[in-house]
Amino acid sequence: MSQRLLLSDSSLMRLLGARGSRLLAASLCVAMLSACTLSPDYHRPAMHTDVPFKHAEGWTQATPSDTLARGAWWELYGDAQLNALVAELNANNQTVRQYEAQYRQAQALVRSSRASLFPSLDLSAGKTRSSQGTGSSSSSLSNNSSGIRDTYSAQLGVSWEIDLWGKLREGLNANEASAEASFAEMASIRLSQQSELVQNYLQLRVIDQQKRLLEATLAAYQRSLKMTQNQYQAGVSGKDAVAQAQTQLKTTEADLVDLVWQRAQYENAIAVLLGKVPAEFSLAATDTIPALPQIPLSLPSQLLERRPDIAAAERNVMAANANIGVARAAYFPDLSLSMNGGYSSSTFSNWISLPNRFWSVGPSLAMTLFDAGKRSAEVDRTEAVYDQTVAQYRQTVLDGFREVENYLVQLKVYGDEAVVRQEALESARESLRLTENQYKAGLIGYLDVVNVQTTALSNERSVLNLLQGRLVASVQLIAALGGGWDGQMTAAQE
Repeated sequence: MSQRLLLSDSSLMRLLGARGSRLLAASLCVAMLSACTLSPDYHRPAMHTDVPFKHAEGWTQATPSDTLARGAWWELYGDAQLNALVAELNANNQTVRQYEAQYRQAQALVRSSRASLFPSLDLSAGKTRSSQGTGSSSSSLSNNSSGIRDTYSAQLGVSWEIDLWGKLREGLNANEASAEASFAEMASIRLSQQSELVQNYLQLRVIDQQKRLLEATLAAYQRSLKMTQNQYQAGVSGKDAVAQAQTQLKTTEADLVDLVWQRAQYENAIAVLLGKVPAEFSLAATDTIPALPQIPLSLPSQLLERRPDIAAAERNVMAANANIGVARAAYFPDLSLSMNGGYSSSTFSNWISLPNRFWSVGPSLAMTLFDAGKRSAEVDRTEAVYDQTVAQYRQTVLDGFREVENYLVQLKVYGDEAVVRQEALESARESLRLTENQYKAGLIGYLDVVNVQTTALSNERSVLNLLQGRLVASVQLIAALGGGWDGQMTAAQE
């Protein structure tokens, strides 16, 4: 005959009887009292953020929010291949996966902390065989004369730590804040990896343009060398002109080889960001460089809501504040309620029957009376951790302002420099055209041509290097602003 071991609520109450039920009800009334909290009231650390950015002239305002999904800011560069690479990074970047796993750990810890607020229910059933020896009294030898006794038992137990002082609740609050900080850290590292990828990609595309420039320059230098050699053979120019043309050609070839090395470094860096070994990844050269984007600018106070590192720092402050309450609660007694009920019998046939029932119920109170200052030290430690996180939060905010100001002024200076560089380039191109005509007419020597060609090439490369710097600075500014906006993304930027 089979026996059911699961006990319903009504069965448990029958096991407890009238007195046990009254005791259980009294204990539950205590548990239903609102738990007090011992942590300080939380307020976000104050920061003076109502001043504008120093170098924000001409920029429009954005509407950020840390709680909203971040925009695909890299699409501002208008490059389909870049968009595809960032999508691949979001799916396969191993550093981002590490932080995603850490966030899942934090979420699991929150669920575990929340579960501690509720009672735990345990069910056990078993059979034990014991021997009391042949010298035991006859009343204990119910099974056989050898003194061996079989005992069948089934037991349902409930235990509950009543959060009278808010220790468990504050622990949950701390873990929830830590989980939110972990989520913000994940967003911060994702933004950092995206920013690194976009910077590498843009610099690689500028190098492609540099290579095309040097390849075209090499072709022109080869023609100049051929012409100089012909003039030397005709006795029109000296051997020194040929040597100068060869030196110019070989120097440019060496510069081109160096660009190949630089491009390989950026390509390999992109491969690793995508979770690939460099041998599995390559990027074909293109004829265009992504355009410098228009970037909306937030107000300083909005920067606090957008940047994930600032959000993470603020939530660490919140967690530290809750941990103070956990430490203070250690001064007060722990109240718990336990309840057990079941059946125990020496025979299997009448195991689950009313005469064989047993139960126990009651609260327990435990309190540390002396610990040589351990609890006081823990409170001091948690308060010091709180002060540390407040300082870290404020420093993170200050660093955010510094980064934005630096990249704003960098882009402004680069913009002013770009105008001057372009004018210098136009002048160098015109000078080269005139000098080459004079050389062909025999009015000047080849050394004059070499000097002007070198100046023109230097200006061409300077313009490209400046464009690379502006593109990189724009990415860094986007990252410093938090990387995403809601609504129309426009800026009054040239």
